[in-house]
Amino acid sequence: MEQLIRFETIAEYNQAYQHETLHPLVTVIDLSRSPGPAKEGSKIYFGFYAIFLKDVKCGDLTYGRATYDYQEGTLVFIAPGQVVGVTRKPEVQPRGYVLAFHPDLIHGTSLGNHIHEYTFFGYQSNEALHISEREREIVLDCLDKIQGELMHFVDKHSRRLIVSNIELFLNYCVRFYDRQFTTREHVNKGILEQFEALLHAYLYSGKMADEGLPSVSQFAELLHLSPNYFGDLVKREMGVSAQEYIQSRLIEVAKEKLFDYSKSVSEVAYALGFRYPQHFTRLFKQKVGISPSEFRNLN
Repeated sequence: MEQLIRFETIAEYNQAYQHETLHPLVTVIDLSRSPGPAKEGSKIYFGFYAIFLKDVKCGDLTYGRATYDYQEGTLVFIAPGQVVGVTRKPEVQPRGYVLAFHPDLIHGTSLGNHIHEYTFFGYQSNEALHISEREREIVLDCLDKIQGELMHFVDKHSRRLIVSNIELFLNYCVRFYDRQFTTREHVNKGILEQFEALLHAYLYSGKMADEGLPSVSQFAELLHLSPNYFGDLVKREMGVSAQEYIQSRLIEVAKEKLFDYSKSVSEVAYALGFRYPQHFTRLFKQKVGISPSEFRNLN
């Protein structure tokens, strides 16, 4: 039976790594100084944000059905409420760092208002960020600045400076992921071609009436990607969100079906997977500028 280790607070996490708690809401831990709490086959629940920088191969981490074998210079992002599995052998000593911060640290700050925009916190472990040596130096510099503030006695400036440095770190990660999307352009195009083929097949399968509207999560799962990573990939390569692209293709199919005058607008809506015809009418008018009935009459 898998052991579940729960960490709700930063202090609990520090204790597991035998690391001094310098601030109750944020910590930077050198993984090489302690073997840590994870044993082979265990799972860890995080009640806070955690970012791992792994410097060497030190075991597998699983998230959902995906497994990622850590290599040098890898960043993995964990959001509050996530559970990850670890298969690290007891004799393997990890090397690297972890930055962990509680949501309470960023409440009411600029970072707290925009943390949802850092969508890589929802990526799967096999969608980790692989950084270059130069990028690794930047990451370590950011962690060093955060650690420097933690070593400083707490004053009225501490929280703002710590949060600002975390936000700077995350903004660098956005840049690094953007670079990674670019270097994987050939692979990404293959994924998008698969997506287009799967979407086309579903739109013309006749299954939507029973199985519902096509969704981002549906195709992300078929492509073995997290919805966040898949959505970011589509937005980068196509210039629109995955949801917008799916809706545009759905509307094109709707236009074709509206030329079948033997079917009412409501029947067309149900055939497309809409539970309520008025929802179809609202989306169609939003995308086309006129209602389905008006479109049918014009054509």
